[in-house]
Amino acid sequence: MTNLIDGRAFARQVHTETASRIGDLARRGVQPGLLFIRVGEDPASQVYVGMKEKKAAELGIHSETLVLPQSTSEQSLLELIKAANHDSRWHGILVQAPLPRGIDAARVFSQVDPRKDVDGFHPLNAGRLLLGETDGFTPCTPAGVQELLVRSGTPTEGAEVVILGRGNIVGKPLASLLMQRGTRANGTVTIVHSASRDIESHCRRADILVAAMGAPEFVRGSMVKPGAVVIDVGVNRVSDSMTGISRLVGDVAFAEVQPIAGKITPNPGGVGPMTIAMLMANTVKAAELLSA
Repeated sequence: MTNLIDGRAFARQVHTETASRIGDLARRGVQPGLLFIRVGEDPASQVYVGMKEKKAAELGIHSETLVLPQSTSEQSLLELIKAANHDSRWHGILVQAPLPRGIDAARVFSQVDPRKDVDGFHPLNAGRLLLGETDGFTPCTPAGVQELLVRSGTPTEGAEVVILGRGNIVGKPLASLLMQRGTRANGTVTIVHSASRDIESHCRRADILVAAMGAPEFVRGSMVKPGAVVIDVGVNRVSDSMTGISRLVGDVAFAEVQPIAGKITPNPGGVGPMTIAMLMANTVKAAELLSA
């Protein structure tokens, strides 16, 4: 079928635009700088940060990764962030989640200078997003989902948008984005969560269905309206009960849903590349604002 929304292709478009902006900054003697802070040796975090570092280098963004031991205290981490806030080399600061037990992630994210908060997790940036202001930073995955919809020609004006998941990283900020007044939004947004009644009926009326629950293959074919646009944000590792071999799956049962959907993101190759693309774009935006 040809109904795939190719996240890799759209990410390349964004990277081309970002590279042009980096060139403009270079002509002013500015190189965007992005600092990654990783605590512990979580395997997925190592992979994610490695991918982000690689893309930054390709685009001409200077990046470094500080790797702290699992035993790092919250206070030590906060002191490091404070120092990075005052370091002019860094226009963007990203503290990679998850953080070890005993560290309050919300407190950590709130201590990043909001002008360098390229992950968009600072309360100030969350408030700006809710108010529809454009001078803050939007979390990268919701921003990437919006770009996928826009660039794939999916109309959001008046669309019934159902988001599965009410998390602070995807569900809530994506709802805020798509309900705003504007040509890239104007959706009628419903957030469905674990306490919602009759989840299937909510899903079946969606023109745009976004799955961000962290529940492997939760969305089945019977839950999707024919012709709906389905965006799969989930990344879940599951093990085969017979072989014990693990594999990555999304929140959507892809083989069931693809023949029904009008458009659908593959997983991998859908939302993931766009998340990285929007991080790079946010970093360049931070450099532009801080060097203005």
